[in-house]
Parts: sequence; structure tokens; C-alpha cells
Amino acid sequence: MSDLKQVPSQEVEQAARAALTSRGVLIEDIAQIVYDMQHPYNEGLTIDECVLSVDRVLEKREIQHAILVGIELDKLAEEKKLSEPLQSIIETDEGLFGVDETLALGATFSYGSIALTTYGYLDKNKVGIINKLDTKRSNQVHTFLDDIVGSIAATASSRLAHRLRDAQDEVPREEAERRDEEDRLG
Repeated sequence: MSDLKQVPSQEVEQAARAALTSRGVLIEDIAQIVYDMQHPYNEGLTIDECVLSVDRVLEKREIQHAILVGIELDKLAEEKKLSEPLQSIIETDEGLFGVDETLALGATFSYGSIALTTYGYLDKNKVGIINKLDTKRSNQVHTFLDDIVGSIAATASSRLAHRLRDAQDEVPREEAERRDEEDRLG
């Protein structure tokens, strides 16, 4: 039997949030993308609802794991600690390297086709903070982070779209909250 212990979920979530902040990504930056994506379909939407949606998505383990793995690989590439040819591939964000997108896409699956198609749009159009991360302006490497931020924004957008539909269908509040909880923990 192993002496390794499980890391408490709260610790993982705190580490993922801290990793985003340490790389210059704020919840409000992601929420702005969510707002821009969802406001055309929900004119009453507020930025506070988008912040809450991003917060809820960041509670999801798959998202937390993607954040931690992706940022760690970006940092290792910055420190030139990866072996070749992986070092050069990640450091230059080589066009045919799709592992960054694959990691980000995996985190969107539990939120359905809306999350997947929204992620594709964000990956192609590089809006908001995603564009800033994708554009090399410093010695930092964001090969994984730009895609992960797109995944978080897409998932938070999908969450809001599903919540709006529940409201339109007059789903009782308790049922809507149960569905939301299942999505986040599922």
C-alpha cells in the first residue's frame, strides 16, 4: 500500500485559482469574454452573473486539473526544462501541436455542445485576455494557458445558456440548482 495521500479538493481549487492569478489572468477577464459571448442571447445578463459563472466553473475538478497541468507545462517551457523537441514545440506554440487544445477541450465536455462550439469560436478568434495571452509580448509562454482560459470562458458561457433555458422553461429553482450542482461535480 502506498504512503501517498490524496490532495484535498479545496487545496487543488485554491492552487488552480492561484496559478491563474500568478499568470496575470483574473476572473473578471474571463467573465468579460463570457459576457460578450452571452449578452446577445440574454440582454438582462450582468457582468456579476458572468463572474459567478466563472467561479462555479473553477470549482470543477477537470478545469482545475487542466489549469494546473497546462500552466506547469508553460512554466517548464519558460525555464527551458523540457527535453527536445517538446521544449521548442511548446515554447514556440507550434501550429500543428494540438495537445494544448486537446487538454482545454477535455475540460469542456461535461457542459455539452454549446461549450465545445463556443471553445472553437474562442480558439479561432482569440478575444479579450485570450488574445493577450496568445500574442507573445514577453518571455512568458502561454501555449496552454490561452486555450485553458478559452475553455473556462466557453464552459461558463454554456453554463449560463443552460441556466437561461431553465428559467425560460420555468424549471423550479431547486431543480435548476440541482442540475447546476451535478454539472459542476459530475
